[in-house]
Parts: sequence; C-alpha cells; structure tokens
Amino acid sequence: MRTQGIGRWTKWMGAALCAASLLAASPAALAQGKPEKAKVTIAVGGKALFYYLPLTIAERLGYFKDEGLDVEIVDFAGGAKALQAVVGGSADVVSGAFEHTLLLQAKGQTYQEFVLQGRAPQIVLVVNNKTMPNYKSVADLKGKKIGVTAPGSSTNIMVNYVLARAGIKPNEVSIIGVGPSSGAIAAVRAGQIDALANLDPVASMLMQKNEVRIVSDTRTLADTRAVFGGNMPAGCLYASTSFIQKNPNTTQALTNAMVRALKWLQKAGPSDIVKTVPESYLLGDRALYLAAWEKVREAMSPDGVMPDDGPATALRTLSEFDAEVKGKPIKLDQTFTNAFVQKANAKYK
Repeated sequence: MRTQGIGRWTKWMGAALCAASLLAASPAALAQGKPEKAKVTIAVGGKALFYYLPLTIAERLGYFKDEGLDVEIVDFAGGAKALQAVVGGSADVVSGAFEHTLLLQAKGQTYQEFVLQGRAPQIVLVVNNKTMPNYKSVADLKGKKIGVTAPGSSTNIMVNYVLARAGIKPNEVSIIGVGPSSGAIAAVRAGQIDALANLDPVASMLMQKNEVRIVSDTRTLADTRAVFGGNMPAGCLYASTSFIQKNPNTTQALTNAMVRALKWLQKAGPSDIVKTVPESYLLGDRALYLAAWEKVREAMSPDGVMPDDGPATALRTLSEFDAEVKGKPIKLDQTFTNAFVQKANAKYK
C-alpha cells in the first residue's frame, strides 16, 4: 500500500512539473520575462513640461526600477534633438512626439510608438504683445520671428501647420529655437521673437501676465480636434523596430512603468503632483503650475493606447506642409503598436 502511495505521488508530481514547464513556455509567461537590456537610455526634449510628466512620474516613483530597469533620462532642448540622439545611437528610446515616426519612415527608417503619453499635443501658439500689439490674424505672422523649443520639434510642426492653413510657407518666417523653459520666457520678454509655440507651464506663465495672446491652442481634446480635425496623438515612447524586436521584455517593462504612471496621474491630486515633481519644474510659482496642470490634465492618456484615428490625423497634418511626407506611401500600421499597452493594462488595472 505504501509503495502504491509513493507511485501515485510520483505520478502527480510529474504531471504538475510538466504543467508548470508548459506554463513557463507560454507566450504570456515569456512576456513577463527578465528584460533583455536592463540599462536603458531615454532621450527627451524638455522634461519639465507637462507633455512629459508621465515619464517624470515613472522615474520619480520608481516604476522603472520595479520593472527591473535601470533607466537614464537625458534631457535635450527639444524633441528634434532627442530624436537625433536615438538615431545616432546615444539613446535607446525617445520620449517624444508621435509624428516623428512618420517623418522617419518617409526617410526610410522604421521607428514605432509603443505607449502613448498624451492624447492632445498641449502646444500653444501665442503672439508677443510687446512686438505685435496690433496682431489681427495668422497672416500677420508672415516674415516674423517665431520661437519653438527646437527647429524640427513638435512645436515647429504645429507652427508650420497653422501657417500652412493660412497660406504661409515655412520659409516665409524665421524659426528660432528658444528651448522649453526659462529661455523661451526670456526671449518673449526681451522682444527677440514675435510669436512662440510652447507648452505649459511656460505658456500659462506668459498668459497670466498678459504678455502674449493665443493664436492656436491644443491643450484640450476639444481644441485639438478643432485644430487638427481629429484625435492628434502627442507624446509617446518610441524606438526603432529592431530595438523592439530584439528587446520585447525590455519594451514591455518600459510600457508597464509608463501605464502605471498614467493611471497614477488619473487619480493624483494637486498635492501629489507637487510632492513628486522636482521643485525646478514649478518655475518659482506653485499656484500657477497647478492651475496650468488643470488645463492640460485631460490631455494625458488614461491608458497609453493609440486612438484609432490618431496616426491618420498625424499624417494628414504633416501632409499639409511637409514635402517629404506628402504623397509618400506611409504604412501607418508600422508606426505604432498597442500590443505592449494591452498587456500593461491587464497588469495594472
């Protein structure tokens, strides 16, 4: 009897081990595997902006570390410079504007978005009351100096789009890189630029003191749809398809951390935000920072998912003024994936 008991126990253990091995080999289990590349460098263009707040939250609350990653975030003066870093090989991933994946594909380079940070660009185009007190319409910007975070960045793209709608070509204005923070404010106050495309909290700081007037605003979903005619995807994490294919576990870990940050932001109160971000982000005015946050709060993606019409809206926007994109056979399904976000949302509900 005892021998039979041992035999039954042995068979049961064998079956259990077999089942465990099959489970470990399943795609779902493999998706949660150890990151292939634990040390990851993320390039960003203006980290203190609300546009990149989910990235800051994931970093400050230790979400990347929780996923087994050692993330270094390198901050540049604008999204175009962050893009150059990943193309040049000094960064692995970009936290930047989705439309750059379209521009890269037009040049024969395949990069893919894998988690959305913002569902509205949050960019505000304003005119300088000091140099353009008699401004009446976008047509008045022809021949003027317009500040952007960096030439080629998403702020520059918005300027080109608004100008194109008014019949003004990109070469009919002077684009000047002024950065995403105090440099932009200083340029307006010194009268060095006639208009500025920037984001909050910079835009709100200038508007509070009546130093600028709004030309075009994309901080809310309604305003974004009015400007672009659809949902316009904004900040996201994107990387080369080769990086994603070689490092699926790393990509999943990055996505998990970002989705967790997005969900934290959905529930966070003003005091939570202020306690988490670096003091320097507040630009010396905590009340203004929080007021600006309330204006852009709905622009944050709640789940990191790319909207169905987002890529097409971005392509239509670029085609209005960019000869490198217009008429090109851009394969939109290769510019983004929701696969990693779906798994992250299953993990963090």
